[in-house]
Amino acid sequence: MSLYTAQGAVRRMAILGNHTPRQCGIATFTADLRSAIGGRFPQLDCRVVAMNDPMRQYDYPECVRMTIAQEDLAAYGNAARYLNGCALDVLSVQHEYGIFGGRAGSHLPGLLRELRMPVVTTLHTILPEPDPCQRAVMEEIIRLSERLVVMSAHGAALLREIHGVPARKIDLIPHGIPAVPFQGRHKERLGLGGSQVLLTFGLLAPDKGIEYVIEAMPGILARFPEAVYVVLGASHPHIKARQGESYRLMLEERARSLGLAGRVIFHNRFVSQEELTGFLAAADIYITPYLKLEQITSGTLAYALGAGKAVISTPYTYARELLAEGRGILVPCRDPAAITREVAGLLGDDARRLAMRRLGAEYGRAMSWPVVAGSYLESFGRARQAHSARPAPRERSRHVVLP
Repeated sequence: MSLYTAQGAVRRMAILGNHTPRQCGIATFTADLRSAIGGRFPQLDCRVVAMNDPMRQYDYPECVRMTIAQEDLAAYGNAARYLNGCALDVLSVQHEYGIFGGRAGSHLPGLLRELRMPVVTTLHTILPEPDPCQRAVMEEIIRLSERLVVMSAHGAALLREIHGVPARKIDLIPHGIPAVPFQGRHKERLGLGGSQVLLTFGLLAPDKGIEYVIEAMPGILARFPEAVYVVLGASHPHIKARQGESYRLMLEERARSLGLAGRVIFHNRFVSQEELTGFLAAADIYITPYLKLEQITSGTLAYALGAGKAVISTPYTYARELLAEGRGILVPCRDPAAITREVAGLLGDDARRLAMRRLGAEYGRAMSWPVVAGSYLESFGRARQAHSARPAPRERSRHVVLP
């Protein structure tokens, strides 16, 4: 029996969220999800409604059929009418508070209330202590969604404990990851031949903690003088708009002041999937020194683990879950000495590093995009079944009451 028949004949759908070439994690996720669904289910019509950054416009690909200006309330109503006119089987919403307009993204529920198709919402952030406004918006999104997708067991637990969501409404689907070669001559291609390569990639922001890896480098180089630390990524566009390049420039100055010229390498750009794959393949150790311990997802960490990298991370929520059972090493936040110790330990023990890589790659098989695409289609099918059993349409008169 085909997945379409078994799960309610999902043949036409849309995704609402950011989309590339906008530079952020959710934009990349939306583009990858749509591509994975199209690759595995080519007969499925999957289009995108993109949230527009208020600071600029983008040259979107053909799959983006409509855009919504983040703070333009009327645009949300226009989008609801467009989506209702498309005869969709399901809408997949990529939710993050900051990408939708209104207080705590309160414009989104108004759009969802007008829709006639089932909604499946992927929650990229679930706050353990939401303020009253965030709680009100989240609970209205929960009410208006047939199903909720989370990427970690901790995220599912927060939904149950903080918002009282029944387990039967939650689907745990891991963050998708691309295929990355386990071995190859990628160091030579990047001019890093003969080096032990440490890597951090992603948009730069002060909560990334990269300065603490830089401060660990003198101790690492004392034992492994050929080590290099590659920082791959540009400043986050919103951080750059508010604060300029102050964080990136601080990192560069910190490296200079520690005499690390040529040992800390900055690539100040948002790289393509192909280029990122090359850097991941070249890395010996991947490091996420993030400072926000409540973070429940990280596409960069998922990519690195699934690529079979040895990983060192601070103990934010997603890292504790993903790196359990020997799949990685956790170090305290803001602790360069711990980073030095663990990096040196891994670089000096090839057998341990290889064992960790294999554990990560094995775990990552369930995170490959084709597998994840199949899991989403199953969730969409369950949403269609639940929607068809609704006794009445969504309540359109109810509004979020913000404190």
